[in-house]
Amino acid sequence: MKATVRANAKINLSLDIVGKRDDDYHLLESVMQSVSLCDTVNVKLGTEEGGITVSTTGNSCIADDHTNTAYRAAAAFFDYTEIDNPGVSIRIKKAIPAQAGLAGGSADAAAVIVALDELLNTRLEPEQLCDIGERVGADVPFCILGGTMLARGTGNILSPLPDLPDCHILICKPEVSVSTAAAYRTVDEQGLTSPAECSEDISEAICGSDLEGVAKHLRNIFERVTDIPEVDSIKERMVRSGALGACMTGSGSAVFGIFDDADLAEDCAAELRREYDEVFLTQPVSSGCEIDD
Repeated sequence: MKATVRANAKINLSLDIVGKRDDDYHLLESVMQSVSLCDTVNVKLGTEEGGITVSTTGNSCIADDHTNTAYRAAAAFFDYTEIDNPGVSIRIKKAIPAQAGLAGGSADAAAVIVALDELLNTRLEPEQLCDIGERVGADVPFCILGGTMLARGTGNILSPLPDLPDCHILICKPEVSVSTAAAYRTVDEQGLTSPAECSEDISEAICGSDLEGVAKHLRNIFERVTDIPEVDSIKERMVRSGALGACMTGSGSAVFGIFDDADLAEDCAAELRREYDEVFLTQPVSSGCEIDD
C-alpha cells in the first residue's frame, strides 16, 4: 500500500512576535498562506526493512535519519494512534528550498501524517492530525490544513480566513540560508516584539477581497534581525517590476512578491533567474496537502 502526497509550501503574509511563554516558546501573530510550490512525498507501508526509512532527493542538505521531520512525523503518528508500525518507507522529492522560511520540512511532516491516516484508514479528525503535527513542529498543523489562516500562539491556534484573492506569487531565494533557531536567538538578544496590527489589517483585507490592501500591509519582524542585503534588493526589484508588495517569509531568506498581472510576474521571474537559481512562480492554494489519486 502506498500514497503520494503533494506537500505545499507556505508563506507568511505577516509575521509578528507578540511575546514569549514561560517555557521560552515565542508567541506569534501571522497570516499564513499555502502556495503551489510543493515537495512530492511517497509513503509506502509493509516494507521489508521494517521500522521507518527516509530517502530524499533534490536537496543534499536534508538528513535521511531520525532527525528528519518526515521520520519524526511517522514516529509521532504511531505513538499517538498506538498502532504497530508495519514498516514505512518515505521517499521525498524536494522542490521547496531548505532554510528559506517556506516550511519545507514541516510540509513533508504534514504529508506523512496525512498519508498514514489515509493508508491505515484511521480517519482521524483534523484536530487530531494537528495534535500529532504539533509534536513535530509549530508549522506542521498549518501545513496539514493549509489554505489561508490567521495563526496565533506558537502557530498552533489557527483561524481560517477566506481564500486569498486570485494572484501570482513570485518566490526568490538568495543563496544565503537562515537558521530559524539563530533568527529567534537574535530576536531575543535584541528584545524585539511587535504589535499585531499588520496581521489584523491583512485579515480584514482578505475578508474584503482586497489584494492591494493585503500587499500594502505585508510585514515580517525577522527582516529587522536577519540583515541580508539580497532581501532588500529582491524586494525592490519585484516592486519595480510591478509587484503590489513584497516581503521575506518566515525567518528567511526567501522573498515573495504578490502580482495581479501574470505577464509582469513572468517577466520579473525571468529577470531574477538570470541571477538566482531558486525562483518559483506560484499561486495561492486552498490546502496544505493533496493526496494524488
